[in-house]
Amino acid sequence: MARFDLPLDELRRYRPEITVPDDFDEFWRSTLSAARAYASAVTLSRVESPLTTVEVYDVTFAGFAGDPIKAWLLLPAGTEGRLPAVVEYNGYGGGRGLPEERLGWVSSGYAYLFMDTRGQGSAWGTGGGTPDPHGTGPSFSGFMTRGIEDPQAYYYRRVYTDAVRAVDAMRTLDRVDPDRVTVCGGSQGGGITLAVAGLTEGLVAVLPDVPFLCHFARAVGMNDRDPYNEIVRYLSIHRGADEHVFRTLSYFDGVAFAMRASAPALFSVGLLDPICPPSTVYAAFNHYAGEKQIEVYPFNEHEGGQTYQWQVQAAFVAERV
Repeated sequence: MARFDLPLDELRRYRPEITVPDDFDEFWRSTLSAARAYASAVTLSRVESPLTTVEVYDVTFAGFAGDPIKAWLLLPAGTEGRLPAVVEYNGYGGGRGLPEERLGWVSSGYAYLFMDTRGQGSAWGTGGGTPDPHGTGPSFSGFMTRGIEDPQAYYYRRVYTDAVRAVDAMRTLDRVDPDRVTVCGGSQGGGITLAVAGLTEGLVAVLPDVPFLCHFARAVGMNDRDPYNEIVRYLSIHRGADEHVFRTLSYFDGVAFAMRASAPALFSVGLLDPICPPSTVYAAFNHYAGEKQIEVYPFNEHEGGQTYQWQVQAAFVAERV
């Protein structure tokens, strides 16, 4: 992939104005209040596993509208007391998969929760187990345009709420220190991470890795790659719908959440990334209101730093817990 976005020195200064609805904060306050009104019991079922150093639990917690959301909880075997914790969100189209697939954080001594993304889990990986029972109006294939006619019905209202409730659930567990919770994720998971950072108090660290769902006004139409291109194709059919589509998206922009976040954050960006263009990542990073730093991978696309980035993340979190 050839370079197609702004030069790095301009990216470092790129701080665009974005449209934030006047009722943005009330929209999310009422959304989360309604979700928290449902019974919030977390169910844990111990799962047999060939892993000898990790305890594996199948988790269900109440998300948006009280819907049951699945997750894996991994705990270091033989530990006692309350542990620092990491909650991770997945990339676009993937499910929670198998618990044996993600052992870095638990092997480093953390309680680790990996959230299933409702309705996803059939595009790559080893599957998901959480349905999305809420219907929406006409949409293009994928998730980006589901319910896009109305912020109340938009798909990511449910997902972001699930993600906040995952942190709420983690904080109720006897083995977790509620004051030492980190949130992380790559791509879609990075965008969800930013939403949680802007909606949740008291996080110890925030790790948005090559984040998606940022600066929609620039991202949509900047290239021909999905998932942003799902919105382009929707608008190519629903001519004249762009005003209300971008109004809906303004409630879900990672830049708006970054403006409201305060926990220390470690971002990453691939300067050749055609899926989450670098300027959209820097828009969120440069607006981020808390302590922040960013790892730059000049010759990488959307894969970013991969395990190299995880090593940097592990050191960043260890300094804070």
